[in-house]
Amino acid sequence: MAAPRGSKAIRVLVVDDSVVARDMLAHLLASDPEIEIAGTAANGQEAVESVARLHPDLVTMDIHMPAMDGLEATERIMAYTPTPIMVVSSSVYGEGMGSAFDALSLGALEVVRKPELVDRKGFESARKELVRSAKILSRVKVVTHLGGRRASPRRRRDRSSGAVALRPARRGPVSLVAIGSSTGGPAALLSILGRLPGHFPAPLVVTQHIADGFVPGLVNWLDEGCTISVVAATDGMPIEPGAAYFAATGINMEVDGDVVRFTPPRPEQLYVPSADTLFASVAGSRGANTAGVLLTGMGADGATGLAAMRDAGAATIAQDEATSRIFGMPKAAIDAGAADVILAVDEIADELVRLTEMR
Repeated sequence: MAAPRGSKAIRVLVVDDSVVARDMLAHLLASDPEIEIAGTAANGQEAVESVARLHPDLVTMDIHMPAMDGLEATERIMAYTPTPIMVVSSSVYGEGMGSAFDALSLGALEVVRKPELVDRKGFESARKELVRSAKILSRVKVVTHLGGRRASPRRRRDRSSGAVALRPARRGPVSLVAIGSSTGGPAALLSILGRLPGHFPAPLVVTQHIADGFVPGLVNWLDEGCTISVVAATDGMPIEPGAAYFAATGINMEVDGDVVRFTPPRPEQLYVPSADTLFASVAGSRGANTAGVLLTGMGADGATGLAAMRDAGAATIAQDEATSRIFGMPKAAIDAGAADVILAVDEIADELVRLTEMR
């Protein structure tokens, strides 16, 4: 099927060592008239060569492949021919699940679940999600992602110089941290949570937009790289210092005093779980002695809730543009005046430690 007249088709390179999987993904993606298949590759080496030759708008990347796996291929592509990469993985559980998230640290944008022909309704839902993700990610402007290259530290400036400085008025040290993130979030979360000490004196509650079924794998992957505990939250679970609690997919998470509650999404809600919902509950339940952090992601989820936290006296932080994979969510919060301070991702952990130690 051709793209609509007057529009440019999204050209996708499909990478998978399985002929069946390549054909299935190519068929599902090409079922949308705005997408065309630029080519296919059976391993990472073919993928690297094909990206350099075909210049696709998006690569769908398998992880476990012969000759060169998806991790090395992602690293090489992002270092030499930066292109949006969507990891398509069946490793939701089990031994290989961490590799999909390792790819995000190397520059891939998102992990989606490989469609499975269980029933017609479920397969059609998976097709729509695959196409939707491909369209969104193909528009992302990626940059060269060389290992070891770090963003230059950004100094906090006062309001007159264009950034927002922290307000000094606080009733006491921060006793709860709420974090919202989306595309690019897993790598940003590892950068932040992995820098926190095991005795971090406050609980953290986190919403991460991610494909259904991947929260347990994300939690395990982060837990292996952190000194604090990383936990998949359950309804009514008490929250304690030194642990980060992750919302489940398909339902909102709210803070109610010292426990988390799950609440159903509103019919019109676009992102589930919602950072706005989490932040608003923190503002209402815990008030001033809290911190809100809004990380990389597309859209505006979290901006309204972060403003509610700021109005309640909380410290609020937005990730800066230079270190955000997608600057949409933090930019929306900054534009709304919801962020006290704008920081590079590798500065946020130190800021949270400082906020918990304020007297």
